[in-house]
Amino acid sequence: MSHTAQDVADWMLGELKFAGILHQEKAVAHIIEHFGEQFIYVNEQGNTSIDKEVKKAFKKGHGGKAAWDRDGFFWGWT
Repeated sequence: MSHTAQDVADWMLGELKFAGILHQEKAVAHIIEHFGEQFIYVNEQGNTSIDKEVKKAFKKGHGGKAAWDRDGFFWGWT
């Protein structure tokens, strides 16, 4: 079965709803294991990051109700 960016975003949103917080490190590990490395890349700062299409679908899914914490590398409800 081939996964889509929307599948990954839906999982991320579900995790955020369940736990109230989603750490990028945990999300990246889960995405690689369950969805595949095609949804991960290394950004300009050398950090492992989540594919831009996934983040776009995730942002659409939470409708601005979650925010990225740059210092803690996590998303949380606003």
